[in-house]
Amino acid sequence: MSTSDESQKPDNRKLIYGVLIALLLCTWSYIIYDKSKTKETIAQRDTQILTVNSEKDSIQLAFNSASSKLDSLQTSNTKFQGALAEQNDKISKLKADISSVLNKKNASDEELKRAKDEIGQLKTEIEGYSAEIERLKGENKVLTTANAQLTTQKDSFHSAAQTLQQNLANTEAAKRNIEDLASTLHASNIAIEAIEKKSSGKEVQTTTAKKANLLRFTFDLDENMLSPSGVKQIYICVTGPDGKAITDGTTFTSREEGAKAYTMRVDSSYEQGKRKPIKADWKNTNGKYPVGDYKIAIYNNGFKIGEGVKTLKKSTFLGL
Repeated sequence: MSTSDESQKPDNRKLIYGVLIALLLCTWSYIIYDKSKTKETIAQRDTQILTVNSEKDSIQLAFNSASSKLDSLQTSNTKFQGALAEQNDKISKLKADISSVLNKKNASDEELKRAKDEIGQLKTEIEGYSAEIERLKGENKVLTTANAQLTTQKDSFHSAAQTLQQNLANTEAAKRNIEDLASTLHASNIAIEAIEKKSSGKEVQTTTAKKANLLRFTFDLDENMLSPSGVKQIYICVTGPDGKAITDGTTFTSREEGAKAYTMRVDSSYEQGKRKPIKADWKNTNGKYPVGDYKIAIYNNGFKIGEGVKTLKKSTFLGL
């Protein structure tokens, strides 16, 4: 072939280059478009994430606020926890459900919605919880006042009972004292005789101190319906002309004088309600009876029940 034939062939390179350039432009246009759509999708996803996080944060804040109020109520009202057990169970279940949602990293919209609804229920339960506490406080105040009144009444009754018991004890003591006093015997027809014993053994009364060999005391224990039958101890206290008690040092207990020295004791069998005559002889240990008054006091049950006086004179015979 000749050179002229080759020059007449068409040149396709320009067309190819044009097509390639067009394809390249389309490719870049698609890449740019796709990148733009990807950015938009990412932006939308970020917005969704921010929205979800914002919703979750809002629920968390509401939950924290409700929990804080509940903690405050429970801490300051521990004494009512027993009465609030049912409400505490409901509240604990709601808190557990809400916490499980909030602790999830990728909680769904449905879960967040449920948690939000449960926050509303939690707030309602807490309001009811607070109202119940106030009601219990009111009842407790009433009960406290009533208890204080009962305590005051109890103290008053206790004081009255103690007073009554003391009065009863005093009455019983007074009764025993009266019975004791009433059962004490009384001596009457008291007589004191100075007795002279003759060599023949005959006894005659005398008023002369030198002739007296003994003093004889006679008296009656009167009838007493309150004094029980039995042996009665009668104490006779003799006071000599010198004003001193004649005694060997023995004593008994007098209700009014305490320990009192006595001269002799007579144990006599007594029958309730009957008169009992008593005779007792007293001899001076040295056998002598000074001139003057001899006073006797008779005691039973610690009380003085009679007294008398006997005077022994000097002998008028030969100036004695």
